[in-house]
Amino acid sequence: MDQKPLGLLTIHVKRGINLAIRDHRSSDPYVVITVADQTLKTRVVKKNCNPVWNEEMTVAIKDRNVPIRLTVFDWDKFTGDDKMGDANVDIQPYLEALKMGMELLKLPNGCAIKRVQPSRQNCLSDESSIVWNNGKITQDMILRLNNVECGEIEIMLQWHEGAGCRGVTSSSK
Repeated sequence: MDQKPLGLLTIHVKRGINLAIRDHRSSDPYVVITVADQTLKTRVVKKNCNPVWNEEMTVAIKDRNVPIRLTVFDWDKFTGDDKMGDANVDIQPYLEALKMGMELLKLPNGCAIKRVQPSRQNCLSDESSIVWNNGKITQDMILRLNNVECGEIEIMLQWHEGAGCRGVTSSSK
C-alpha cells in the first residue's frame, strides 16, 4: 500500500565548488539526487569545475529516515559517465526545526532557528543555518563530497506540505 508523504522537499541545487577534473582539463558535471525510488537529475554544465546549476527539484518524503543521496557525475559522450563524488543530505535537524509549528510565527524574518555544525555524521563543510524568512523555513548548506579528491556542492532545502500530506509532526515514520 502506498503511504501518503509527510511532505514535499524542494532541493535547490545552486552550484559546485572546486569539483574534480575528469576530462582533459575540466569536467562536464551534473548532479543526481536519489530518495528511495525517486531519482532526479540536473542539466550538464559543460567544461566547468565550478558550475552554476541554480535548479530546483522536489521529492516526496514518505519516511524521515530514508537517506537523500546526492551524486555528482562527469558526462561523457562516448564512454560511461565518471563519478565525481557523493554526499548524504542529513535532513533530521531541518525536520526537527519544522516541528516548531505556530511558534515560528512569532519570530522575526531572517531569524536563525538552529545552527548545524559539521561532524562525522553529516557531509557539511561549514556551519549550516536553518532560517525563518517570509513564512518559510530554509536551510542553506555546503556539502563536502566523499569518495573524491576535492569538491563541494551548495544546496538549499525548503519544505512544503500540501493536500494529502501527513505533515512533519506525524508520529509515524
